[in-house]
Amino acid sequence: MATVTAEQVEARVVETLASFGPDADQISRESTFEELDIDSLDLVELAQVVEDDYGVVLKGEDMKELKTVGDAIDLIVSRAE
Repeated sequence: MATVTAEQVEARVVETLASFGPDADQISRESTFEELDIDSLDLVELAQVVEDDYGVVLKGEDMKELKTVGDAIDLIVSRAE
């Protein structure tokens, strides 16, 4: 399998989060899910996208630990390698 880059994951995460409401230009690595009005159901959907695209399984307890978009990207990249 091809190596997953942080840039690829970031682009996919931003695209997915933008589909839940916030403008893509509002979303940065420092953005918190709370600021973006991303709720737990949105995070479950994000986890499904990540699993489908990268084969990375994110469990509920993983999602509870994530505070920022960057946290999510870093976790996905670390597990995708």
